[in-house]
Amino acid sequence: MSKIPFLPFEKEIETRAVLKKLAQAHRALAELKGVATGMPNQNILISTLSLQEAKDSSAIENIITTHDDLYRSDSAAKEFLTIAAKEVHNYAEALRNGFEQVKQTGLLTLNDILVIHETVEENDAGFRKLPGTELKNEQTGEVIYTPPQHPDEINTLLANLEHFINNDEGCDWDPLTRMAVIHHQFETIHPFYDGNGRTGRIINILYLVKQGMLEIPILYLSRYINRNKTKYYELLQTVRTYENWEAWLLYLLTGVEQTARQTIELVTGIKKLMQHHKHQIRDELPKIYSQDLINNLFRHPYTKIEFVELELRVHRNTAAKYLDAIVKLGLLSKHRLGKENYYINEALFNLLIQVSELSQEEEVFT
Repeated sequence: MSKIPFLPFEKEIETRAVLKKLAQAHRALAELKGVATGMPNQNILISTLSLQEAKDSSAIENIITTHDDLYRSDSAAKEFLTIAAKEVHNYAEALRNGFEQVKQTGLLTLNDILVIHETVEENDAGFRKLPGTELKNEQTGEVIYTPPQHPDEINTLLANLEHFINNDEGCDWDPLTRMAVIHHQFETIHPFYDGNGRTGRIINILYLVKQGMLEIPILYLSRYINRNKTKYYELLQTVRTYENWEAWLLYLLTGVEQTARQTIELVTGIKKLMQHHKHQIRDELPKIYSQDLINNLFRHPYTKIEFVELELRVHRNTAAKYLDAIVKLGLLSKHRLGKENYYINEALFNLLIQVSELSQEEEVFT
């Protein structure tokens, strides 16, 4: 293993193939940014899609949950059906909080990364201070990579990474190239005892927001990485061993392009569904119609009386009447799950599942 280089390094990594792929990824990202900007309430996308990203990112680490367990869990009340659902909600919370911080400061600092990691892992162990961390093959137990062991080296590399993230001067790499290099550098430093992958994938999204390539954090690469997981780990190691940056960059840029186009499809579908629900409720239930009610139905694919009561500031009985009336319209289905009634936006739920399934064949990197 060669010594981890400081950033930026002098090696030319933006080859002709990379530049071509960069152009394609930028077009897809620009289109996604435009589509998302046209969304009346962008917080709905953040709420809905952050859970999708959290689910897929956690799955890469073999933390598996179902959509049912995920949507029936209540993050605000700290009520989770399973440990896996809790971890997925923690990830989504870390992503949303990190977004608010980056939006406020325009920076992505080591302190921000520590807070993100603390939320993901629910501990404040911080950066590694003790030796012994090794990355092993899950099947064979073979040591694949040994990251820096001494805390001084880890801290020095992290300080350099923080400077690179927040200082665009002195390096003319494209922002997407920089994102890919930042991700590789972070995973190679491997600064935490656990949770490096999930924290690193949140950094990807927040960096794009910081650079103004997206206004809200809705480009989620985890589904693409999860379906190309073997190649992901293989290419991470190939760069460490052979400095083969082209293959790594092409891999992530392909992910950016594919994921952006899938997200465009999903956001467009959500906007159409919202308009459909809005017009039908406004026309047939004008006395209960409000934009806040529509927002609730799309912020929570599984909503319940408590959510409507809290978000619309109405009495519990009023919230129940609203939801039951919408069930009669056929826009929600009512289910008794455990001790509670859930009102499922079946059209939204099916759209989220459908886009996920349709993307499976496309998301193969060779």
